[in-house]
Amino acid sequence: MYGPADLLEFRDIPKPSPAEDEVLIEVRATGLNAADRLLMHGEPFAVRVMAGGPRRPRADHVLGRAVAGRVAEAGVRVTTLRPGDEVYAECTGALAEYVSAPAQLVAPKPASLGFAQAATLPVAATAALQALRDCGQVREDQRVLVNGASGGVGTFAVQIAAAYGARVTAVCATRNLGLVRSLGAVEAVDCTREDFTAATGRYDVILDLVGDHPLGALRRALVPSGTLVLSAGTGGRWLGPTRRLAAALMVSPFVQQRLRPFAASRTRDDLIVLDRMVATGDLHAVIGRIYPFAEAITALHHLDHGHPVGNLVVTT
Repeated sequence: MYGPADLLEFRDIPKPSPAEDEVLIEVRATGLNAADRLLMHGEPFAVRVMAGGPRRPRADHVLGRAVAGRVAEAGVRVTTLRPGDEVYAECTGALAEYVSAPAQLVAPKPASLGFAQAATLPVAATAALQALRDCGQVREDQRVLVNGASGGVGTFAVQIAAAYGARVTAVCATRNLGLVRSLGAVEAVDCTREDFTAATGRYDVILDLVGDHPLGALRRALVPSGTLVLSAGTGGRWLGPTRRLAAALMVSPFVQQRLRPFAASRTRDDLIVLDRMVATGDLHAVIGRIYPFAEAITALHHLDHGHPVGNLVVTT
């Protein structure tokens, strides 16, 4: 059934067989993300279609969406990958010993990264990249604020915005101020002591990864032609953040500011972009903790209740 990590269990399931256009990956590391928490709880209820049932997930449903490992087998139509290749990807069911994934979504693992570091990229770093580049259209010398800067997506967002030449303000808790500055933030705001929305008309782009401020307050913090990128918010068990994101869409056509709800998409091309950023030193993974596979349930409990800094990773 859906619920907290205490309800999860290890189970033997058949080893996946890759389709003609898929590869079978021997999992070496799995990055945990907010999507895993949503699917674990089955809330908002709309996510339950991804787990296979309105009351309980499928018996063979496996959590985990970000994987790094080695190709164990390639489908007959796969020509770009071969057994033994070290790869990473976003796929379904990555918190396992083996997982199959469409070859078109699988990319070579960055050579300078270990498997644990690489497993943080396919979901969290891809989301940060798409939110800033595609939705925010961040440019050099813009003032960019990241709300939730010390989390998995946030730590990548600070680095990516800085790599684009933006002047980054990072919002986080007291204990993480030094971390976000080390990632490239020129200003760090302690969310426990200061409300960043009090600075009216200051930011060109705001990336909101927390959803703890009303839309009106966020808009006041933007310049008149600024862009607000939203990927979080509350809204109840049925719709979750959808209600808040829909409100932004309804307001956006009538104001000069751009209000952009955001949801990341899976793409191999962006994994290649991230690989280049890693190679140039513009991007590195911040890992809060690495768990062995035998402690995967403990790792998910940490994700659910521990307010992790950076990314959590499970290794096999």
